[in-house]
Amino acid sequence: MTRRVHLIVSGRVQSVGFRMFIDRAARELQLSGWVKNLAGGNVEVNAQGAAPMIDELIKRAETGPSKSQVTGVRIKELEPDSSLSGFSVIF
Repeated sequence: MTRRVHLIVSGRVQSVGFRMFIDRAARELQLSGWVKNLAGGNVEVNAQGAAPMIDELIKRAETGPSKSQVTGVRIKELEPDSSLSGFSVIF
């Protein structure tokens, strides 16, 4: 089953390699979508793929890389989007 989620990750998640961490994890889990920094200091993730892999990405986002300090992850379920392919970091 394909699942698509929109995540807003808060805490110390910028300037700590968080986007690269999510990019590597998403590629490893064969997900499509993107990750980007938001002006307020949060990180936004839009990811789609097999439901168990999305669950794993959420779990990793809740932990983050070693230098990060995640204080929250807001999760919104979205309708799958057949036009999404590959995963990218938006700068």
